[in-house]
Amino acid sequence: MIKLKIKTGDTVVITAGDHKGTEGKVMRVDAEKNKAIVEGANMVSKHEKPSAKNPQGGIVKKEAPIHISNLALVDSKGEAARVGYEVREGKKVRVSKKSGEII
Repeated sequence: MIKLKIKTGDTVVITAGDHKGTEGKVMRVDAEKNKAIVEGANMVSKHEKPSAKNPQGGIVKKEAPIHISNLALVDSKGEAARVGYEVREGKKVRVSKKSGEII
């Protein structure tokens, strides 16, 4: 398993596929499968059985996982940027390769 540079809560932009250019917040990351679920992107229709949570059941729209390689982190300027690591003030931080700013 490799270390992922995208974490839950990050703002990302989709760089490839049907939803290219869509920006959203990462809701969940699956490190074993190298996939992430982005809020409002890659929506699919799923059939759901009636349950206590959803007594009606039926067809529900929900986000499907997207491969990490198709996501790019958005820096403070709102641009997609690659991520590197640096030690600043004794702490390891994620840094934008484009601008050099801390993410």
